[in-house]
Amino acid sequence: MPSGLPQRRARRKKPAWALVILALISWGGASNVAGAADEAAVSFETRPQGLQIRVGTRPIATYRFEDGSIIRPFFEHVQAPDGMQVTRNHPPVAGKDIADHPAFHPGVWMAFGDLNGADSWRNKDRIRHVEFVEGPQGGPGRGTFAVKNHHEAKGRAIAEEVSHITILVRPSGYLLLWDSKFRPLGDPLLFGDQEEMGLGVRMATSLAGTKGGQLHNSEGLKAEAQVWGKTAAWCAYDGTLEGDRVGVALMPHPKNFRPSWFHARDYGLLVANPFGRNAFTQGEKSQIIVKSADPLRLRFGALFYSIPAGKPLDLPDAYQDYLGQAGLD
Repeated sequence: MPSGLPQRRARRKKPAWALVILALISWGGASNVAGAADEAAVSFETRPQGLQIRVGTRPIATYRFEDGSIIRPFFEHVQAPDGMQVTRNHPPVAGKDIADHPAFHPGVWMAFGDLNGADSWRNKDRIRHVEFVEGPQGGPGRGTFAVKNHHEAKGRAIAEEVSHITILVRPSGYLLLWDSKFRPLGDPLLFGDQEEMGLGVRMATSLAGTKGGQLHNSEGLKAEAQVWGKTAAWCAYDGTLEGDRVGVALMPHPKNFRPSWFHARDYGLLVANPFGRNAFTQGEKSQIIVKSADPLRLRFGALFYSIPAGKPLDLPDAYQDYLGQAGLD
C-alpha cells in the first residue's frame, strides 16, 4: 500500500445489487449467503517485504517485515470496516500528521525497549523476519499466517519469536489476534522495565486526543491523565470521522503472565505493556527471565471498529467475543 494513504476515505454508497443481496440474506436466501461470505473473505497478496491483507476486494492493512529505518515487523495503514484509516499514515504526511516518532510508531507493532539490553522499540536492534512458519491462508471471515522472527542484540540473534497472526471479521469490527512465544537462543532472556515495551498502536492523527479523540478503559477511566499507567481488561482509543465512531480497543489476554499497564498518550499512542511495573507504578523493578525450557507466551487482541455516531458501542461484549475467539487455554 503506498505511503501517505489518506486517513479518510470517501464513503462509498452501496450499489443497488448490494442492497438486494442484503435483503435476500435477511430472507434466508442460501445463494446470497455465499455472496456475503465472499464480501467478508480475508485474503492475502504477497509483497516483496510482507503481505497486503484484504477483506473482500478492499485492502485493510499491510504487514511489513521491515521498512528502511524500521528494522522490525509491523502493520501499517490499518482500516476499520467503514474504510476509515485507524492508524497514522506511514510515513507521517508533512503538514497533515502529528509527526513525532515517525520510525518508532509506524502503525501496529510489538517491540521491547530492553531485552537483554537490546532496544528494538527505538530501532537500535533488529527484529529480523526469518521465515513463514505457516503460510498465509485466507477464507470467509478469517485469515491466518505465522512467522518466525529473531530478536538481535548488536547483530547477534538472542531470541526466537514465533508469532501466530489471525485476522477475523467480527460483528463488532476487524479483530487482530497476536499470539507470540519467545525463547532464548543461548543465554536466558531478561525482559526489562520500561514504558516502551509490548504491543503498540499509533492512531491516525484525526483520532488523537489532541484532535478530539478519546481514551477510555474497562474500568470507566477516561483521558490520558486517568488511563496512563493503569491496568485494565481493555483500553480503547476512538473518535468521530465522517459521522462514524472509529477506533481500536487493545485487549491483553488474561492468561498472560500478568495484567498489562497502558502507556497512553493524547498525541495518539496506545501500548499494552505487562513489563513496566516500576515505570508505571514506581514499585519494584520488573525482571522477567525466560529460559529455553519455559518459553514466554504473550497474547493480545486489537479490535478495529466503526459504528454510526450515537449508536451504543458494547466493548464489554466485544471483549467477551475476543476471549471466545482467542480461547482461554
